[in-house]
Amino acid sequence: MADFTPTRSLLNPKFEGYKLQLLDQNDIVRRYDLPYKTTQSSTYGKYPLTLREVQSRITHNHLAISTANGRGIYVDTHHRVVAVDVGDANTDPVFTVVYELPTSLVTPQVDLVHPEYPSAAFLDERIAFVGNGQGNLFILDIPITGSAALLASFQLVDKEISTSSPCIPFRVHSVVKTSDSTAVALLSSRYYEAASDPSSKHPIKYHAFDVWAAGFALPFSEMKVEAAALDIIWHRRGEDIPILMTYNLARNAYLLLGSSTYRAISDPYATRYEPSADEIAPIPCPEEVLDAEGSPQPTKPYPYSWTQTPDVVTVAFPLPSTTQKSQIRVTLSQQTLTLHVAVTSTAEGITIPHFSAKQLWDGIRPSTSFWTWDREGEHKFGILTVHLDKQNEGTKWSNIFAASGTSSTDADDVDVPETLDPSELYAVREALEKYTTALRDGEDASGLGLGHGLPSLAQGEMDEEVDAEVGRAAFATWVGEDGSSPPWFSGQRDSAFNLLSAPLPGTEVESLSLVVKYGLDGTRHLLSDSGGQPEWKHGNTFSALAFVLASKRDTRFTYHTSDAVFAFENGTQDRGGNVYMYRSSNPKEIWAKQSVLAVGQDDAGSLLGVGTFTPEGGQGSTIICLCENKLVVLRNVR
Repeated sequence: MADFTPTRSLLNPKFEGYKLQLLDQNDIVRRYDLPYKTTQSSTYGKYPLTLREVQSRITHNHLAISTANGRGIYVDTHHRVVAVDVGDANTDPVFTVVYELPTSLVTPQVDLVHPEYPSAAFLDERIAFVGNGQGNLFILDIPITGSAALLASFQLVDKEISTSSPCIPFRVHSVVKTSDSTAVALLSSRYYEAASDPSSKHPIKYHAFDVWAAGFALPFSEMKVEAAALDIIWHRRGEDIPILMTYNLARNAYLLLGSSTYRAISDPYATRYEPSADEIAPIPCPEEVLDAEGSPQPTKPYPYSWTQTPDVVTVAFPLPSTTQKSQIRVTLSQQTLTLHVAVTSTAEGITIPHFSAKQLWDGIRPSTSFWTWDREGEHKFGILTVHLDKQNEGTKWSNIFAASGTSSTDADDVDVPETLDPSELYAVREALEKYTTALRDGEDASGLGLGHGLPSLAQGEMDEEVDAEVGRAAFATWVGEDGSSPPWFSGQRDSAFNLLSAPLPGTEVESLSLVVKYGLDGTRHLLSDSGGQPEWKHGNTFSALAFVLASKRDTRFTYHTSDAVFAFENGTQDRGGNVYMYRSSNPKEIWAKQSVLAVGQDDAGSLLGVGTFTPEGGQGSTIICLCENKLVVLRNVR
């Protein structure tokens, strides 16, 4: 379970917004015609792609970067591997066709399997692993000048999968050197089986994707032209294509980041049972007799009602409307709730809650949790609403308290189902109305003297539905070198987090950091260098990052460096895309810097790939943007 708990001293609740820092476009941006054009279109199979495959292809990076010498490679529309050298700032980029990939004949049987985009990754400054998207891997030695030499070629074949294709189309995510004599390529592919064959009569119950680790012995001394089967070290399966795959040398383990976990092949997929109409029957409440004769008797109400979203649990306690706010005491810790109400007389049919350090079902963030009291919620009853900010976003709570629904004899441990009926939530929404009004007007809604509810950047502009879509739900799966789960990771409960940004390709070779969503902010967390249990340390904060990213509806890539987040727009044939840069600021500063650079103009086309490197003696980083018709180079970005 990845813990991205922020450090309070690095947060800036008084942040007001971003101020535009003008950059000289003519000094930074250079555009060059692409002599060997590439495209995001490909020859698909006869049957539609899944939604997750479409999403993954949209964010596929067609450019591979070697940070050592400022060289990039991509595959053009004629399956030629093109090297681009941009290391010399005083000359134009040099485009060289270093290798031509062989193409496979497409047959009706093979056409049932979707090909992938060509993909590549560098092992070092010369050796590159290139996949043609049809199941073949080519290892190339690319010299400074001249054509590349083919060192070896391989195919991805799985005898356990029954398909008509001789090999499985895959994507190259990364290539890592685990030792001086071993290299490992991390690949992904769609899982095909008889039941998921689009041409079969079996229904498609779910779509799965495989992750492969292929091993290679170093050095590549002897050229092997004849394609051989890849040597698979381990093989895992999940429900989505990985966002990021890398190797952590300190732990001798692989990190797989995706919107699902990646289980061992032997572990079954947990399908959700859907009852038929004949199997659905009403479930009696405690002390309710459904078959009793005569008029039904009213059932005793639950002591509280509750509901949840991916990041907040809301609990509503009915109290006599005569209760004063001073009679209510609520204390929250990371794992417990204490609630005492000093009421001398109780109303008929209502239970006064009384909890002392009651263990919650899961952890919360006490600093951002709060409670409200609405005496006018009902005529005789008011509503005490407690809002618990989940520590593990995306985790679905089964109950409010850990002991609820168990064999506990405590009367407070009754199993209270989650309330989803809008009529039952009427009182809760009524109580929240005052709170949201106070947030909109900038007043203190909690009564704790906390000042304004939102920074001026978001006042009058907050859209909860749009903000909830920012980022991507992600899980972190750790895999040992032999494919098993490391001892410190085995048995951990899956916990999703909202990923806003991944490292800009070409940076953070030795270390890894992620930017995750925390309220309106983006917090950057660095993976610790020590072995054992992974620890993500809060490094710095991009204040209101989630809020500003919500307004970017055409964003294709979102990457970050140590002090900046880059949001790259897609761009089209008739409208160029921009890159928006958001800088990190000191927690005591109320403003941060924002810059905009025009990447695509005129006929540049869609943005297909991004990478960066730091030239020797340069004043800043060089960012390379590969478009359909142009190569855009951003020099001295700092």
